[in-house]
Amino acid sequence: MAHSPQRRLDPPSSLYIMEDAGQKLKKIRERLNLRFRDVEDASIKIAERHHNDEFIVALSRLADIENKGTVPSIYRLYSLCAIYRIDVSDVFSWYGISLPGLPGDAALIEQERTHLVGFRPKEGEVQVPIALDPGLDLTKTVFLSRMIQQWGTLPLILLKQIDLRSYRYGYIGTDDWFMNPIIPPGSFVVVDESRRKIVSSGWANEFERPIYLLEHRDGYRCGWCSLKDDHITVQPHPSSLCDPEVYAHPDEIEIVGQVTRVAMMLDRSSLRRSRS
Repeated sequence: MAHSPQRRLDPPSSLYIMEDAGQKLKKIRERLNLRFRDVEDASIKIAERHHNDEFIVALSRLADIENKGTVPSIYRLYSLCAIYRIDVSDVFSWYGISLPGLPGDAALIEQERTHLVGFRPKEGEVQVPIALDPGLDLTKTVFLSRMIQQWGTLPLILLKQIDLRSYRYGYIGTDDWFMNPIIPPGSFVVVDESRRKIVSSGWANEFERPIYLLEHRDGYRCGWCSLKDDHITVQPHPSSLCDPEVYAHPDEIEIVGQVTRVAMMLDRSSLRRSRS
């Protein structure tokens, strides 16, 4: 079977971006009054500490990085950031890579298997609506985008009352129908790691029954749970037509936490086609 040629997207400004990043590194080095030899000697110390010569920034390599737009390896970039006392995410942005954009890029890629999302909230700023239409009635369904009068940035440190670090994020694989239609394939879920105890009663309907994200030897499972005699039964939604799964606990399965929020897509026509 013939493979299509690999597409290469090189914007006309890419070389300029690399050269500009190199010049920024050069200006920082000169501001610190460091010679090429000083940088190389400092990188050797870092390499010796990590027992890895890849951290060494040789004289010729540093000259190419600064003047020819050569992109440093991740090891050399680490050394330069350590030597210059600069944040690696800032240097990434100089090379046209925005780390805050990583979750958005990941959302472009569909994954068949359910898994945890490894991105965690970082210190920084987030775009939020800072002025809403004073006539907004939150008791009614509205098109919120039209009610936002002004956007602004809010430091994440101001959200300390929301313990973001206690939550993990999971992605329900496009081939995972276990909790459909409550949590269809392709959904994102927020998981509260502080809620790992399986609740056996106290709900009035299926929407109130706690849903858990669990990790087993072959991956992850999202579903209702019951615990009996050191065995966890993970129960699917009846409409999913999936079978319950039983695991020995904690030898075969662990509870990651309780699902507290779900973001799902409403147009599921592509998922129905993939299931058929």
